[in-house]
Amino acid sequence: MTILIVLIVLILFYLFLIAPRMIGRADRTLFLNRHYAHRGLFENGSEAPENSLPAIRKAVEAGYGIEFDVQLTKDEQLVVFHDAALKRMCGVEGHVWDYTLAELQQMKLLNSEETIPTFEQVLAEVNGRVPLIIEYKLDKVQTKVCKLADRVLSSYQGPYCIECFHPLALIWYRKHRPEVMRGQLCEEFFRVERFKGNPVYAVMSFLLPNVVTRPDFIAYHYQHERNFSRRICRRLGALSVAYTIKSKEAYESVKDKFDLFIFDSFILK
Repeated sequence: MTILIVLIVLILFYLFLIAPRMIGRADRTLFLNRHYAHRGLFENGSEAPENSLPAIRKAVEAGYGIEFDVQLTKDEQLVVFHDAALKRMCGVEGHVWDYTLAELQQMKLLNSEETIPTFEQVLAEVNGRVPLIIEYKLDKVQTKVCKLADRVLSSYQGPYCIECFHPLALIWYRKHRPEVMRGQLCEEFFRVERFKGNPVYAVMSFLLPNVVTRPDFIAYHYQHERNFSRRICRRLGALSVAYTIKSKEAYESVKDKFDLFIFDSFILK
């Protein structure tokens, strides 16, 4: 009997730790029944590379929601760019935070004529026409990007939510902007070589930081869809978002296991 009681208590404690926001949930209506173009509807090697204004424009014109990345420059300007390093997309050494906005905008994206857009430029391009999933990049562990981006978003007239791998961004939004839908990005880090053996990432893999972030949705790597905590969170009411679907076959394999889908490299209809 004692063992049973202990087991029940442990289960309840686990559910308390990983539970999403249960009370006062943000309105999710405008985000449903859409697929989300990852970094815009891009084609690297064309004049619409990832996270460029043409890729954003193409996604809007096709009626897709958009997932894109925001980070800070050296002079604390907001730009839409995924990688911390500039080498892959711009052929330049260093990181986004090593350069000012003016310096970054001299660089071309993958030999196209496009440059790194500002957050304001991307929002103006979308102009509220489709819902946005905005990922904050916290490669440098501080929440200033949240504060500065939120200042811009306060006058934006369109549906958006935020997501981040780092719980600090969700904690910031829980404290300062609880009405905004917030999502925890995650995967089974213990399966990824560079994270193996790191206990912090192991804890994150099972969504235990939810106890302080209380996310509205969980964006999880679709190949790790069997993760027990992810599935329990969905049962507890969190939206379940799959990233990043790269083929029709991948979509078909998980279409009943998630609620929303972030895709690239093909057209998800």
